[in-house]
Amino acid sequence: MSKRSLILIALVAILGLAVGAGLFWTMGGAQRAGGAQTAQGDVGGPFQLVDQDGRPVDESVLEGQWNIVFFGFTYCPDICPSTLQAIDVAKQQLGPRGDDLQTVFISVDPERDTPEQLKTYLSLDAFPDNVIGLTGTPEQVAAVAKAYYVYYRKSGEGPDYTIDHSTAAYLMDPKGRFNRVLAFGVAPDEMARLIRTAMQGG
Repeated sequence: MSKRSLILIALVAILGLAVGAGLFWTMGGAQRAGGAQTAQGDVGGPFQLVDQDGRPVDESVLEGQWNIVFFGFTYCPDICPSTLQAIDVAKQQLGPRGDDLQTVFISVDPERDTPEQLKTYLSLDAFPDNVIGLTGTPEQVAAVAKAYYVYYRKSGEGPDYTIDHSTAAYLMDPKGRFNRVLAFGVAPDEMARLIRTAMQGG
């Protein structure tokens, strides 16, 4: 392996540790357990966006039921569809409790993800029913991403660009408060267990 390759690997590792440490401290020293983080940090907050029907939506959409909030984009080739599919399976495994779980998909690609595009994408059978898709102006998206400590960055040029972005989902309680992070790659049965534990006050 070349010296240049080793240097690049080291830089990526250092960046990953820095991002992880930053998220740890901003969430108030969260404790990791079983693929989740629990904390009473300042994740979340007010936002102004529009849903897939073009209606204005704010943070009150999170009130009255449990929510999984996930940031992604409709042109995402792997992470976003696999996460939504895992949420769908976990929601089914929750049984009747799954009726009290809402999925909110916030686009980090406002340039392409119009309300119409979100509506088409989120209607796929493999995804949870009644997902709320949210988008907005670049400034609005940047504000909500900052509130949730979400990283995203456009990568590439032309119409086929992609978006590098954070992969975790956020479990929010019925008062719109952050409960825990659901890490990317957690199996649906484990996700269901973590959500069930949170719903039971664990």
